[in-house]
Amino acid sequence: MEQKQLNIELRDKTGKGISRQLRIKGLAPAVVYGKGIEPVAVSVNAKEFFSAVAGEGGQNTLITLQGGGALNGTVVIVADINREAIKGGLRHVDFHKIALDEKVKVEVSVRVVGSAKGVKDGGLLDQALHKLQIECLPTAIPEHLDVDVTELTIGHSIHVGELKLPAGVKVLDDAKASVATILGRAKEEAAPEASA
Repeated sequence: MEQKQLNIELRDKTGKGISRQLRIKGLAPAVVYGKGIEPVAVSVNAKEFFSAVAGEGGQNTLITLQGGGALNGTVVIVADINREAIKGGLRHVDFHKIALDEKVKVEVSVRVVGSAKGVKDGGLLDQALHKLQIECLPTAIPEHLDVDVTELTIGHSIHVGELKLPAGVKVLDDAKASVATILGRAKEEAAPEASA
């Protein structure tokens, strides 16, 4: 997993008024918390933040904080993003401090790859799970999990327990849950009989 850097500034004032003032300046309020530290109020540049989490890693991107006194050099992942409902601007971010040698639990997206035999035979691919909860070291977080459906035929499924996982990655979801299924084709309507 690629690591990004993000500048932060400590803030000693909190509240709606302060948050509004930060947003006018293109900044957003944030908090850093985790094992061994009290929650710390900080601010981040909204554009820099979105740039740091752009790409497939998204919220699971490892971010090294720059600035912020004692937080300088701290590695975090994004625990929560609060965005504006209409414009999508950044309202608030929660950063979770992590240790690179301790496992974390995160959600990753599931990507279907391949052309299923069942689809070629007229079936319909139904992807039941688009995200999975995993546990692994922060440096082993995959950008996504691939599900190869090439050999999948009508009426058959691929389950969580059948996924090929990268080394060191454990899926926490039910192993029997269906990830992708090929549904049978709808019965064709009988052709109208020709009138005599």
